[in-house]
Amino acid sequence: MKFVDEFRDGEVARALARTIATELQPGREYRIMEFCGGHTHAISRYGIAELLPAAIRFIHGPGCPVCVLPIGRIDNAIDLATRRGVILCTYGDTLRVPASKGMGQSTERAQHANPNDLHPPEGARGEATPMSLLKAKAQGADIRMVYSSADALKIARDNPQREVVFFAIGFETTTPPTAVAIQAAAREGLTNFSVFCNHVLTPAAIQNILDAPQVRRLGTVPLDAFIGPSHVSTIIGSQPYEFFAEEYQKPVVIAGFEPLDVLQATLMLVRQVNEGRCEVENEFSRAVTREGNRKAQKLVAEVFELRPSFEWRGLGEVPYGALRIHRRYQDFDAERRFGLEYHAVPDNKACECGAILRGVTTPKDCKAFGTVCTPQTPIGSCMVSNEGACAAYYSYGRYRDAAKPEERAA
Repeated sequence: MKFVDEFRDGEVARALARTIATELQPGREYRIMEFCGGHTHAISRYGIAELLPAAIRFIHGPGCPVCVLPIGRIDNAIDLATRRGVILCTYGDTLRVPASKGMGQSTERAQHANPNDLHPPEGARGEATPMSLLKAKAQGADIRMVYSSADALKIARDNPQREVVFFAIGFETTTPPTAVAIQAAAREGLTNFSVFCNHVLTPAAIQNILDAPQVRRLGTVPLDAFIGPSHVSTIIGSQPYEFFAEEYQKPVVIAGFEPLDVLQATLMLVRQVNEGRCEVENEFSRAVTREGNRKAQKLVAEVFELRPSFEWRGLGEVPYGALRIHRRYQDFDAERRFGLEYHAVPDNKACECGAILRGVTTPKDCKAFGTVCTPQTPIGSCMVSNEGACAAYYSYGRYRDAAKPEERAA
């Protein structure tokens, strides 16, 4: 397949790995954070870490939109689908993310809920174990998995007597389609459609990581360079990363998600580190430009505005780290329509997702990993999404640390 098979050539990959090995400086470690979960998945799936010497250390970042969604937002979504009786449309990855203990309602209560009653009487609560959208659906809530915001719009058109809420999540990549849906609903007068907006912003998260005491002051999470996200960068371009290269003196290379993309980006970063350069380079030039997609940027600016602050799982409150629906489209804002109140909820004490998302620790360091926490029984968001570090490590990398460091270096 053109532009896929060419970037999965094993011989080329091994040649790139040998080139990287020859350019490493003796005694030096190269600590590279791959911000995006797509890169984490590629590194694990294709054994990229095993191809490279031990001096190359990949550090997982918070680039998984499902992983960084805080528990309180899942609670809000469950509340919409149960107590408010709406049809909740959501992407598949959010269905199994654990929410608060005891969230939800009984099957009988959900099945007999009045869709027009925004404040039904309190009934029997769910069991005192972590709830999820999937469990709420099993108990009778009308929760429907969709593949796009357009699917949610169609459901609203087909159910004019029901309130339909699209649970919008994601980075800059998925934000323009949500904007298109909101504008379409406005044009069509779909008064039963609204959006629960949870779109977050990549540059704000990168700055939060670089400003963290563990990185900037204490050095307990040393970072030498970043592999920049690819799909996000098709929208925002490479220009926003120039600030990090200049202000924080961190090289950035934007890379595609195929194994040769990641290896080439690693080679480019090794050369920058060796030469003392801190620049933004674009390995993914077949899809990313410096300016990005101006049409998509204009659309997003028309429909959304910055939130002063937004909680990210693992990072805490991130200033201007997310978007909310602009006042001109407030009739389609589910938070305003249903008076949603957000309450921060602490993560499960046994779960290390927060530390993993900050690059402080790795999945194998979590005592719950692979035992009580698996893709079938996740206790944290990093094990739920396909882009989550724990899920990627569980699927592809559980046994890689059995190899001795000297064998990897060879």
